[in-house]
Amino acid sequence: MSGKATRIELFQWRTPHMRAFHLSWLAFFVCFFAWFAVAPMMPMVRQAFGLSADQVANITIAAVAVTVFGRLLVGPLCDRLGPRLTYTGLLLLGSIPVFGMALVQGYASFLVMRLAIGMVGAGFVITQYHTSVMFAPNVVGAANATTAGWGNAGGGAAQAVMPMVLAGLLALGVGRALSWRAAMLLPGVLMVIVGLLYWRFTQDCPEGNYRQLRAQGVTVGSGKQGGWAAFRQAAGNYRVWMLFVTYAGCFGIELFVHGVAAAYYVDRFGLNLRSAGLAVGAFGLLALFARSLGGLASDRLARRHGLSARAHLLCVLMLCEGTGLLWFAHATGVGMAVATMLVFGLFTHLACGATYALVPFIDRKVLGGVTGIVGAGGNVGAVAAGFLLKHTGSVQVTFALLGGFVMVGSLCALAVRFSNEHVANEERLYQQALQQGRAAAPALTIN
Repeated sequence: MSGKATRIELFQWRTPHMRAFHLSWLAFFVCFFAWFAVAPMMPMVRQAFGLSADQVANITIAAVAVTVFGRLLVGPLCDRLGPRLTYTGLLLLGSIPVFGMALVQGYASFLVMRLAIGMVGAGFVITQYHTSVMFAPNVVGAANATTAGWGNAGGGAAQAVMPMVLAGLLALGVGRALSWRAAMLLPGVLMVIVGLLYWRFTQDCPEGNYRQLRAQGVTVGSGKQGGWAAFRQAAGNYRVWMLFVTYAGCFGIELFVHGVAAAYYVDRFGLNLRSAGLAVGAFGLLALFARSLGGLASDRLARRHGLSARAHLLCVLMLCEGTGLLWFAHATGVGMAVATMLVFGLFTHLACGATYALVPFIDRKVLGGVTGIVGAGGNVGAVAAGFLLKHTGSVQVTFALLGGFVMVGSLCALAVRFSNEHVANEERLYQQALQQGRAAAPALTIN
C-alpha cells in the first residue's frame, strides 16, 4: 500500500501516479490505433491484392493471434523490468511493422506485417499493470477501467479517422495504390512520439524505478523470484482462468468487431467505407466512458457488498452483452444493426472494465502474471471467433454463435470465489485506503 494514490486527480500531472495514469492510457490509445488502423481500409486492400474470403479471414486471425503471446510475455517483463522500460520498448519496436506496412507487395507480406503489428496489443497489459501498482484498492477498479477504456477508444478512433485520412490523401492526388500505405505512416509516427514521452515522464511505481529500488535492497515486482516463476504461480490459480474465459467473451468480441464489422456493413448493407468506419468507430468510442463505468460500478458495489459483488456484476454484464449480440446478429436493416451494435457494445465495454476491476485482487504477489494471462484471454477469444468465421463462412452466423458463447461464459464469473482469509485481508487494505483517502486534501477527483 505504500505510496499508492487513493484518489484519481484527473487534472493533475505533478504526481508519478497521474503521469502514469495519463501516459498509460495515451500509450494504449496509440497502440490500439496502430493495431486496427488498416482494418477500415481492408475493402481497398482486398481489391488491390485480389484477396479471397479465406485470406481475409487469415489476416483477421493474424491481427489478434500473436497478441496472445505478446500479452503472456509482457506480464512477466513488467514484473522483471518494470512497466516503464517494457512500454517504451513495445512502442518503439512496434512502430517498425507499422511503418513496414507501406512496403507490402502482396498477401504474404501483408499477412506477416499484420501479424507483427498484433504485438502492440500487448500494451493493454502494461497499462493495467502500471495503474494497478500506482492506485490503492478503493480506486484501482476505476483507474484500471478508465485507462483501458480511454486506450481502447483508439480502435474506434482508427475506424473513424483512417478513412478520412485516406480520403484526404486521395483528394490531394495520391493514387489509390499508394494512399492506404501512406496513411499508415500516421500511427507509426504517433507510436515513436509516445514511446519517448513514456520513457521521459513515467516511473515504475510510486517509490521509483524497479532497477534503482532493487539496487537499494527494496523488494518490488515479483521480488526475488523471476518473472516466469511469478507467471507459473499465477497460472496455478483457477480464478485466473475463469477471468481468462470472461475476458475472451468481452474483449475478444470487441477485437472481432473491430476486425470485421466495417467490411460487414459494406458487404451486407452496402455502406461506403466512410459510413461503415463511422458506424464501427461509434462502437469503439463507447470505451471512452463505458469501461470507466464498469470499473467504477465494481468499486462502488465492492464498497457496499464486499469483494464477491465484483464477480456478480461481471456475470450480469456479460449476460446482457450476449443478449444484445444475438439481437445484433438478427438485425435486418442498417439502422437496427447500428443501434443493436451500440447496445451490446455498451455492455461489452462495461464487462471489460468490470473484469479488470477484479484482476488486482486475484493475487497481488504475481500481478504481472495474472494481468498477462487474463489479457491474453481476450485475444484467444478473438482468434477463436476468427476460426469460427472461417468454419461458418458467414459473419452474421458467427455473431449469433458468439452471443451464445458469451452467455455461457458469464457463468465463469460466478466461479470466482475467495477464502475468508483472502476477503478479510482485502477488506483490511480497502479500509486502510479509505482512511488514507479521507485524510488527503480535497481535490477534483473520481473516488
